[in-house]
Order: sequence, then C-alpha cells, then structure tokens
Amino acid sequence: MSQTVVLKVGMSCQGCVGAVKRVLGKMEGVESFDIDIEQQKVTVKGNVQPEAVLQTVSKTGKATSYWEAAEEPAAPESKTDETPAAAEVKPAEAPVAPESKSAEAPVEPESKPTEAVAVA
Repeated sequence: MSQTVVLKVGMSCQGCVGAVKRVLGKMEGVESFDIDIEQQKVTVKGNVQPEAVLQTVSKTGKATSYWEAAEEPAAPESKTDETPAAAEVKPAEAPVAPESKSAEAPVEPESKPTEAVAVA
C-alpha cells in the first residue's frame, strides 16, 4: 500500500536537507521523497506510516509537523492581530513626548529671573 506523507520541516540550509535525506534514505518502505527547502516541505512516497515518517524526520532535530497542521498558524489572521498591538503601542509613546517638553520648561523660568535682575 503506497501513500504520500507531506511534512513541514524547519530546514534553513543544505546541511538540514542532507540530514533529512540521510534518515529518509535509510527508512524502510520509502520509494521516493522530495525536499523543498524554500517551502520547508518534505513529501515522502512509499509503503510507510505517516507517524513513522514524522518520527524518523524528527530524529534530525528539526522542527517537524504534518503539512496540513503546519499551514493553519500561518493564516493571515495572526498577522492581523499584530497590527492592532502595534497601534496600541503608539498611543503609549505619546505621553512620553510631553514629559520631555516639561523637562525643558524649567529652563525658561530660570532665564526670566536673570532678566529681572538685569532690569533691577
């Protein structure tokens, strides 16, 4: 019974790809596999159990999950949540600016008494 297992594997370089190739090459039942480093996608075909493939690839130390499950957190909704948080930070910065202005304010009264002394 041949089937296809698609995984999301955290690979950042050719060394990572090589590690995944090594473990899949030794795995029994694997007929072929395709590794896409840009998408961090590993497709394995053969007489294999999905859980066994996941466990085998996990032994490389790379973050490994099933492709379908890995796609959900990358939904645009999570990016939308970040935008309001960034907007909330900006109003918090606004009170800081008046504080710096109030720090400059005491400098002006010091110059005024000096003028008064000059007049007197």
